[in-house]
Amino acid sequence: MAKPIVLDQEWLERIATQVDGLEYGSVLITVHDGRVVQIDRTERKRYDAAANKQQIQNQNAGEKLKAVNNG
Repeated sequence: MAKPIVLDQEWLERIATQVDGLEYGSVLITVHDGRVVQIDRTERKRYDAAANKQQIQNQNAGEKLKAVNNG
């Protein structure tokens, strides 16, 4: 039979802190011998493809201006 997990207020606050503000991702709680021993937070960032394309075009335009001004 599995041991009951021991969670005190400190661990609950730590878990809440990791979940707070997370838009996309996961929080992994590692338990050993019925006790929480580790919390891992993996955050994912989502980017709009059109916005990314525009950003690349803006960077390229800036590089061309530098080349013209320096050349």
